[in-house]
Order: sequence, then C-alpha cells, then structure tokens
Amino acid sequence: MKISAIIQARTGSTRLPGKVLKKICGIPVLIHVIDRIKKCKTIDEIIIATTTNPNDDEIVKIVSKKNVLLFRGSEEDVLDRYYKAAKYFDVDIIVRVTSDDPLIDYRLVDMVIEKLIEQNADYSCNNIPPSYPYGLDCEAFTFKALERAWRNAKSPSEREHVTPYIRKNQDKFKIVRIINKKNYSHLRWTLDTQDDYKFITEVYEALYPQNKNFVMEDVLNYLKENNKLRG
Repeated sequence: MKISAIIQARTGSTRLPGKVLKKICGIPVLIHVIDRIKKCKTIDEIIIATTTNPNDDEIVKIVSKKNVLLFRGSEEDVLDRYYKAAKYFDVDIIVRVTSDDPLIDYRLVDMVIEKLIEQNADYSCNNIPPSYPYGLDCEAFTFKALERAWRNAKSPSEREHVTPYIRKNQDKFKIVRIINKKNYSHLRWTLDTQDDYKFITEVYEALYPQNKNFVMEDVLNYLKENNKLRG
C-alpha cells in the first residue's frame, strides 16, 4: 500500500500573486510546506501537482532539488490533476495538501491518515466540522474514492476543489472525522492575502530559528504570550 501526499501548487493567484514562491525566513512557502510534510511518519512519497502553464515552470525549478515527484496537469480542473497524478504514480491513499498552508502540522496529517486506515474508510478529514485553525486542514482518501469523484463530479466547484463531490455525497462514502477538543476554527492561519503573509512571517520569525518543526501548540503559545490570540 502506497501513501502519497499530493501538494497542489501553482503561481496564479488573484489576491496574492505568486504566493507559494514568496519567501519566509529566506525560504519559499512551497519549500516550507514540503519540509513539514516530510516529517510525517505515514507518508511514502510527496508529489508536487502543478500545472502545464509555462508560468509554473518556476515551481518545477524550485522543487527539482527537494527529492519529490512532479506531475503537471490541468490548471482549472484540479480534481483531474489529482486523479491523473495518483494514477500515474500508482498511489493507494492520497493525502491532499495545499501549498498555501505553511503552518500545516505534520502530526495532524499522520492522524488523518491513521484514522482512514484504522476505520477502513473512503475519506478522512479534520474539518467536518471545522475545529482546527484554518490552514491546518487535512484530508486523506483512497484512490477508489478519488476515481469515483473524478468520474461523477460535474460542477466547476467540484472539479476545482477536488473533494466537494465526496463531501456532498456522504451517504455514498465511508467518512471519518477528527475533531479537536477545543474549537480553534475562528483562527486564520492560511496564506491568501498580504495580511496573511505578514502574520505567518511573524510566526516563522519567532519560532522557526529555534525549532524548524514547530507545531500547532507552539503557535498558540506564541500568540497567547504576545496577547495576539483572539477568542
């Protein structure tokens, strides 16, 4: 059984152009995401799924020395990109990771994968309902579930965001959920705006030099100590 993390990445972004290539502590955001996923114990390989758009050649260049696999596919139909990447590399279980979440906690990724396997489920996630900070979302699913979604998803939103078909048809899939004891879903830890970039840069500059593998609790403690934790 092969378990692969597929990290979707492209340079196109209307709100924050080139966000995955922006540097934090001198390192591109995408590389931070890759390094954090490499800490996972359950993942066999990492696949960067970018597009065939020439603008994304820079992503190919940046990841070429990171010992990861690469797949290029549709820019708009991300579901198709995931499906074809998973099929090409003969993946059994896929972990979906987005390249604009440089605070992703590798322990949560392992937890989602382990729950999927333990429950012999089709799909596992930590955001139904949301209970972790937005930006720590993680979902894992079997290739068979991905293939069913690929064959049946019709709407643009179902094709663009990969898993809506599965999430909308919970009666057709065995789904397991991980819910945090305390609800932190009001916290925004993803990268989509300049304010997000400023916040994440501040967190990294405070924590990364001492501990490159800082986790959710480290960020929460930092925010508490600096009176920046809301709610």
